Amino acid sequence: MRADAQAYVDRIDAALSLIRTSLNWDVALRRLDELNARVEDPTLWDDQTAAQAVMTERRRLDESITAAREIQQERDDALEFIEMAEEEGDAAMADEGVASLEKLAARADRDKVSALLSGEADSLDTYIEIHAGAGGTESQDWAEMLLRMYQRWAEARGYKVSMVDYQAGDQAGIKSATIEVKGENAYGYAKTESGVHRLVRISPYDSAAKRHTSFSSVWVYPVIDDSFEVEINESDLKIDTYRASGSGGQHVNTTDSAVRITHQPTGIVVASQNDRSQHKNRATAMGMLKARLFEAELQRREAEASGEYEAKTEIGWGHQIRSYVLQPYQMVKDLRTGHTSSAPNAVLDGGLDEFIAATLAQKVTGEKVDIEDVD
Repeated sequence: MRADAQAYVDRIDAALSLIRTSLNWDVALRRLDELNARVEDPTLWDDQTAAQAVMTERRRLDESITAAREIQQERDDALEFIEMAEEEGDAAMADEGVASLEKLAARADRDKVSALLSGEADSLDTYIEIHAGAGGTESQDWAEMLLRMYQRWAEARGYKVSMVDYQAGDQAGIKSATIEVKGENAYGYAKTESGVHRLVRISPYDSAAKRHTSFSSVWVYPVIDDSFEVEINESDLKIDTYRASGSGGQHVNTTDSAVRITHQPTGIVVASQNDRSQHKNRATAMGMLKARLFEAELQRREAEASGEYEAKTEIGWGHQIRSYVLQPYQMVKDLRTGHTSSAPNAVLDGGLDEFIAATLAQKVTGEKVDIEDVD
């Protein structure tokens, strides 16, 4: 077989293997049969909430299984087509077969990533919260760069982005910000970004043009509704109001309508200032707190299942998940997966899908996995 065709086949086979592993293939097939049987039960819709959950699980499972089967069939068809072309000595026909394998490999990469989103909350909208680390203006500028990166990433995926909280930096950048990202699987993709992000560059704020290292943290948690039960004791809450501050225009408020809630048992702090109504900001902040507590429970369950526990750590050396180096060379490296990019500006412009895919794959395999570009 031609080397280029073999390379595409290897990519397709690797994607299929990852899809089947993530689905636990035999278990998934049995589960789909069970769900199909439940859909045929006329009493299913007696409980609307339970029925909707069944339909959602069935749809997602059916889509993943069908995609894997289609990819396998198209792979086999393309190889048969190429073999026939080679037997007939028809180079143009063989090129056509290789081109179909190339397209199929790209599809397999995309479907592979979608199949990796099997978590309880993966399909939900998400909050992305960013905090500058120690270092004043340097870290605050870096936090704003990360904010822009996630806004660009979300918009490129067709997600809707809205600002929930924005605390401007002392001279430049931001001290913290929270955005809400709405779209299918927003949390499933973005959850891999939680952690400390490190930037190395020649500082634009240093007249001596020295190299600086800055840190900012990112915290990602799902947007949940009342169907998710999270118990919150009002006596555990410390609620503060303050005057909203922001990047100008609609973010600025002249009344103490912004709300900050501290959950004292866990130390979790959430804030909202996107509305002029203190009552609405309080409701939004309570929803965010509920989401943070739910996300903490998801993390606890995942840690128990894997036998590991990773606590949220300080924002600084040794705790980062990814490094972005702009000088003396240019590289972005994820320290969890080993995945790298030599185009940091493209990554900072929202090109995160390769890194997200690699991290999702690692959660399934437990190993560092090379990921092809994902469109």
